[in-house]
Amino acid sequence: MRRMSRLNVIGGTRHAAGVGAGVAARFGAGVTAAYVAVLGPAGLQAQEVVDLPAEDRPVSPELELVYRLGSAGATAEWQEFTSISGIAFDGASNLHFLDGTRMESSARIVVVDPAGRFVREFGRAGDGPGEFRAATQLVVWEDGQVLVEDMMHAGYHVFSPAGEFVRMVREGGGGLGFAMARRPNLRPERTGTRTLVGGSGRTIQRVDMSSEEVEDRVLVEAWAPVEEKGPRSGAPEDMIDEEWGFEPDLLFDALPSGGVAFSDSSAWAIKLADPSGAVARILRRPIQPLAVTEQMEQVERERRLEVESNRTITQRGSAPPPSVLEFIDNMRSLQREAIENMRFFPEVPVIAAVRATWDGSLWVQRSTEPGSDEPGPIDVIMPDGQSLTDSHLIEVIEVTGT
Repeated sequence: MRRMSRLNVIGGTRHAAGVGAGVAARFGAGVTAAYVAVLGPAGLQAQEVVDLPAEDRPVSPELELVYRLGSAGATAEWQEFTSISGIAFDGASNLHFLDGTRMESSARIVVVDPAGRFVREFGRAGDGPGEFRAATQLVVWEDGQVLVEDMMHAGYHVFSPAGEFVRMVREGGGGLGFAMARRPNLRPERTGTRTLVGGSGRTIQRVDMSSEEVEDRVLVEAWAPVEEKGPRSGAPEDMIDEEWGFEPDLLFDALPSGGVAFSDSSAWAIKLADPSGAVARILRRPIQPLAVTEQMEQVERERRLEVESNRTITQRGSAPPPSVLEFIDNMRSLQREAIENMRFFPEVPVIAAVRATWDGSLWVQRSTEPGSDEPGPIDVIMPDGQSLTDSHLIEVIEVTGT
């Protein structure tokens, strides 16, 4: 993974009020640059708009590789990874890997400490509780409790911080022999509860995993840039949405307050919602989105078509009946047609990712020109008035599959 080469700092003028409490601790791998806003602490009350300065002030810490895990010539068996499909830190900086995707016989969870030393591994492929049929997502709470989404189990495996299987949490309606992951982009809530936040269309949901069946409710209704089609028939052509290029994604993460931070437009604007889902504050930066060109449209269309052509169907046991396979082929054909005829928004959204640390700092990655392989710069929102120092930065690690 790349070394962070420089940081840029935004001046800390506060136009309205602050943003909670915490300092930047860690964001993720591949960070190459960041921008920092320092805001004073304040409670979330009536909705306020905080206009952050446009200027970026660079700092340039040198970050060295802390540890490297995995290689074809690994001396320890636990370092023989096949395919890392999930990665997450707990509150003690232990790093958890979900190794093995789909129905690979090597599927497991591996945990290492902040120095890269082996702590434990648990979970395995299989049909029973705590055994993975098709592990598709990893979530880790602050105390180290682990949840693994398993689309072929139509539910979630929950493990204790010690790696012991606790229970299955089922989705309502039971499972099929083939399915898609039901709840992508789950985030652990940072309030000490066994809840998560997740996206469903243009809503953010609070998802309760504390019992034997998933319970959820809508927390936030985000802005929808494209109008919903409304009630649909069972005809395949009515089930495929119109494709739009550069549609602003709904990006979000959980805050220690019990609320969420989210972006739902093309602008640099982060909305902070309280635990009830009401937006109490909006952070803004005067950064203009890139105008979409014909070349960008062509690159995006080709990228979407490649993703669609590489899409696979996961199945277990006997193959679906011919009528189902015919339906799937028809749906895929309609999806490709929709991409070929896709429409485009006039601007590339400024924000590409939003993450929060366990103690409440926000790391907001900005987008780059479509087709670029370089990651975008990162704005770091420091809510407690401290300046960013080397001690606040992520340790750089490297993980390699066999």
